[in-house]
Amino acid sequence: MAAPADSPSQGIIYIPHLPSTRFYAGALALLSVLQYFVAEAAVIGAWAGQQPYSRRTGYISDLGATGCGVFDGRDVCSPAHVLMNASFVVQGIGMMVGALLLSAAVLCTAARPGAQFTLVPGSRMVWVAAISARALTAAAGAGTVLVGLVPEDAGSVWHAAGAIMYFVAGGLALVLLGWVWLRLTPLSWPILACGLVSLAALIAGGVTGMDVPEPGTLERLMGYPITIGTAAVGLVVAQRVGEQRAAVKRARAAVR
Repeated sequence: MAAPADSPSQGIIYIPHLPSTRFYAGALALLSVLQYFVAEAAVIGAWAGQQPYSRRTGYISDLGATGCGVFDGRDVCSPAHVLMNASFVVQGIGMMVGALLLSAAVLCTAARPGAQFTLVPGSRMVWVAAISARALTAAAGAGTVLVGLVPEDAGSVWHAAGAIMYFVAGGLALVLLGWVWLRLTPLSWPILACGLVSLAALIAGGVTGMDVPEPGTLERLMGYPITIGTAAVGLVVAQRVGEQRAAVKRARAAVR
């Protein structure tokens, strides 16, 4: 019997020969974050402000504002704000569920069929990075849930806190996973790049106080890469878990 996927007590962590359904569900949960782009496009289409909404100058949170009027010097009116805020919440739940269901062993090996991760001194850092990536992904998910539950015009600091959690934790999680997966999947580089772009944009936003010609573009450089990178992580795991399950079924059929 294979050793438990999350227990380092025996020194070796095995991915089961027949991947658990939870790994597939976790991968699909991460892939579900892509619904954000559909929701955002629909909400922008319903925008009713005096000026058309622009992704280059408009803040993402403006789409979830519940009232119409001037907010922080910007004309805001988003009739479909419920859809946008629901999308934030669904995205966050997807990230938290994915972090919960994908084991550290799966993340250490990029869900390679039959792969095993041995805890030796030189690999302990990889193990810590994978565990940290799970925790950070969950934290980022919790942050965007907060963004959806507490719109920007609700008069609460929790909205800003949630956004910062999402940007910081989400970017760091992708950098860690991109590094762990460098020799395990071609998508490691795009995942790593997504994390680095997000963090670089976040630093630029902090340094400038978002006082730039296109604040909407800068904010999307913080947020979009996290959504894309998270979905890429889900894609890698889903594909490899699916391949391994298919291989097991073929082997069992051949025996019969």
